[in-house]
Amino acid sequence: MIRIGNASGFYGDRLSAVHEMLVGGELDVLTGDYLAELTMLILGRQRLKDPAGGYAKTFLRQLDESLAIAAERRVKIVTNAGGLNPAGLAEAVRALAADRGIPVKVAHVEGDDLLPRAAELGLDGALTANAYLGAWGIAACLDAGADVVVTGRVTDASLVVGPAAAHFGWGVSDFDALAGATVAGHVIECGTQATGGNYSFFTEIVDLDHAGFPIAEVFADGSSVITKHPGTGGAVTRETVTAQMLYEIQGPDYLGPDVTTRFDSVVLADDGPDRVRISGVRGGPPPETVKVCVNTLAGFRNSATFVLCGLEVEAKADLVKRQLESAVGADGLTWTLARTDHVDADTEEAASALLHATIKTPDPARAKAFSRATVELALASYPGFTLTAPPADGSPVGVYRPEYVPRAAVEHVAVLPDGSRRGIPWSDGVPVPKRFVEATSPGEFGVGRRVPLGTVLGARSGDKGGDANLGVWVRRPEAFPWLLGFLTVDRVRELLPETADLDIERHPFPNLGAVNFVVRGLLGQGVAAATRFDPQAKALGEWLRARYAEVPEEFL
Repeated sequence: MIRIGNASGFYGDRLSAVHEMLVGGELDVLTGDYLAELTMLILGRQRLKDPAGGYAKTFLRQLDESLAIAAERRVKIVTNAGGLNPAGLAEAVRALAADRGIPVKVAHVEGDDLLPRAAELGLDGALTANAYLGAWGIAACLDAGADVVVTGRVTDASLVVGPAAAHFGWGVSDFDALAGATVAGHVIECGTQATGGNYSFFTEIVDLDHAGFPIAEVFADGSSVITKHPGTGGAVTRETVTAQMLYEIQGPDYLGPDVTTRFDSVVLADDGPDRVRISGVRGGPPPETVKVCVNTLAGFRNSATFVLCGLEVEAKADLVKRQLESAVGADGLTWTLARTDHVDADTEEAASALLHATIKTPDPARAKAFSRATVELALASYPGFTLTAPPADGSPVGVYRPEYVPRAAVEHVAVLPDGSRRGIPWSDGVPVPKRFVEATSPGEFGVGRRVPLGTVLGARSGDKGGDANLGVWVRRPEAFPWLLGFLTVDRVRELLPETADLDIERHPFPNLGAVNFVVRGLLGQGVAAATRFDPQAKALGEWLRARYAEVPEEFL
């Protein structure tokens, strides 16, 4: 097998994780995922100010204290921290290694940046435009002897698939093996979310104060065991793995640049303490197109939160709305009143509600004027006027959208440790029609009791652009037929009224005892432009679990 650990789930994750993973136990490869859709926007704005930037600088800080350890222990490092400038980060790693006298070979993968050809490819208005490359460039770099491989935008799972493919000598048509490694990569890509982080039943985990990062032990057939270093915090269980498997997926077919992975074929099994085996994964040819992450700038935004304390909260909110709209205009203003106030409260905070105001406008002067207009109301509005924080100047609004281009339109290049460039040919793609898994409920169950759904259901939710993903699973397999019959699309709309007018897809996963929902448009234009209270839908699942409903006594 090959042991592949992960030390970063996002740009800003635990700084000490690289060192902890390298000294905590046996590893062959250490990966780091730094790129989200929002991160690409952040790096794009960074690159506007500094063309030599555009990569995750914290990765260099982590290597500064850990590269010598990795070299001594012969652990390969594979990361997408290169962002928009993988060549720049690779050169910075070489400079760091030379300065410290550490003999390592550095390679990088490029070709994902389509911005210079955006107009040609129909990617209008792009600030960033990056294709999701696959695993074979990483594999080529490792085959050429690289100790550190830096990439730009590759799929998150490719950080695991590439090293596994190089280690076992897989070919482009070994779809089941590639699919199995893709599932392992998907499970560990978000770091401690696989070891108890953001887990619905977190109170059952004995030590979550400092959760360990996950490891995938990948085998030659693509099966794997998810685990963590001995003695580290958190836990690896079938449910923590299930939760992460459901994170930010859509239907049963997980479309990647190298393989279409059939998530409805995955089998999970206990393999000892803090060990979960993943097997049975089936794969097929990848789709005909390559997904492209496009970020554009769409005006400016500003926001303020008013504190409304005591009586007549609604009237106070109405007054400040009229005043601010009169000052800056109603166009582009959105309002949310959070009734956090309690009757006859014994603290001032408990007696207060929060009124959130956000403006989005193409005019930066108007976004800035919002701040002045808000402050000028301080002595002329409702009694007890106060803000949670002084408003700032407006900031640019970024909008993410997915695009798709023919595979042949993207050049995938491995730049090997000796500086030579190797073009990575694309395998043939095929049309992949949308597939739905058939699953039915037997119907009637026994007497029910009205309880929070979280009594019997776990959930994990997140964002994909403007859409929200909501994965729900039952704790007891025998309750899955009830889940199928109970949690319909209409029931979700009833339980979560914010989704009532939106398009919702439902995808059963009988193999996981789970159902995944895709809520189209809940997040508007995506996290960077969203005005919703929870702009990434991270707590959507917990809201569902907090709703009360009739649950059969036999499952309680």
